[in-house]
Amino acid sequence: MKPAADTRSADGTEPAAEQKINKRYVVALGGGMAVEWFDFSVYGLVAALLAPHFFPGDDAVASTLSALAVFAVGFVARPLAAVFFGPLADRIGHKKVLLASITAMAASTLMMGLLPTYDQIGLWAGVALVAARLIQGLSTGIEQAVGNAAALELAGPRNRGRFATTVSGSILQAGILLAALVCFLVSAVLGGEAMAEWGWRVPFIIGGLSGLVIFYLRRSLPETGATAEVEGPPRSSADVWRELWRHRLGLFAVIFVVAGTQVANYAWTVGMPNMARSVFGEDPTQVFAVMTGLGCIMVAVGPLAGSLCDRYTNSKIFTLFRLGLVPTLFTVLLYQQPGIWTFAVVVLGGGILVSLNQVLFNYIISTLMPDSCRTTGVAIGYGLAMTVFGGTASYVLVWLQRQDAFWAFPVYGAAVCIVSVVLYDAARRRGHVHIGR
Repeated sequence: MKPAADTRSADGTEPAAEQKINKRYVVALGGGMAVEWFDFSVYGLVAALLAPHFFPGDDAVASTLSALAVFAVGFVARPLAAVFFGPLADRIGHKKVLLASITAMAASTLMMGLLPTYDQIGLWAGVALVAARLIQGLSTGIEQAVGNAAALELAGPRNRGRFATTVSGSILQAGILLAALVCFLVSAVLGGEAMAEWGWRVPFIIGGLSGLVIFYLRRSLPETGATAEVEGPPRSSADVWRELWRHRLGLFAVIFVVAGTQVANYAWTVGMPNMARSVFGEDPTQVFAVMTGLGCIMVAVGPLAGSLCDRYTNSKIFTLFRLGLVPTLFTVLLYQQPGIWTFAVVVLGGGILVSLNQVLFNYIISTLMPDSCRTTGVAIGYGLAMTVFGGTASYVLVWLQRQDAFWAFPVYGAAVCIVSVVLYDAARRRGHVHIGR
């Protein structure tokens, strides 16, 4: 049999010709990411509203902190998902893992929307909520890495940055935008009182049912990853782990690239809105409206960020956006007393740099790992960073505000961002950037 023609370029890393992209595949891959993040984000948006139903108490802020602690639990599961499912995806391919991921997310989100409350079953309500959140964490922990790896393989070489930031940036962020929009519309229709009483369940139910549609679409995805490799998949999970150890500097860079992005992202998308509602008593409908505006920014800037990478190289654009995030973090200090307009200016103004970093980071971390261990490396780095930095960011922000040490949050975030730039540059200089160098 005649061997397949080698379509790679002179450096052996990128195909020489554009691949045609099936729009159905784009919808199935990107739509799945959107649904996953719709489901995962709804909890953060309604945490202050569901808190009294699962963690009752006289102190509203304390109840909200308990609910945000459960929000962080979802991140604890992500490294576990990476350890168990990352090597599996690198060995058998991506499609089966993507189907399992969307199924788990849909089921756990529906569970959240239908759970009985503390008044009905006592402490078991909180236990069930934690269990559902853990399943969500397992699902997103592997979805992010597998989806990003599949997006790189489905993209053409000349627009890889734009394609990746559109699928795992804009379309993913569209899911988060829809989460804010649905919460806003449900709150506007039902009113603040009904939203707090039972309306918070509606977005969970919508998200869970949407997962069934995506499962059907994902069945048509082509296989990517191990079974599509010319040289064949690694022989065992041990091969994957050995390969990852060889690229450990790239892994450390992945961890801090994710960390810097998510400290800012969760401060803006979860910490700030929950602080506005529980600490400063802002109207929830107005808060949801502002968060919907932030979601629009995140959706809009995805193709722009990727196109800039395709034109000017990944390293230049990443470094520019990441250093710009450092002064942006300090704008949170402007919002230290009630005022919806101040909240809107901080969230939407600072949200521009937050959004540019958010839509870009998935592409950047995927380029730091080789094909042979990309899913595992991205999943491990992403999971660890989200557990230690992302999942705790909103809690830390609200807690520091309550301790009269709000100034410490932007200092902490800025330090993480600077470390991410240093590690990325070190990885680039030592040949650990495998795409777009």
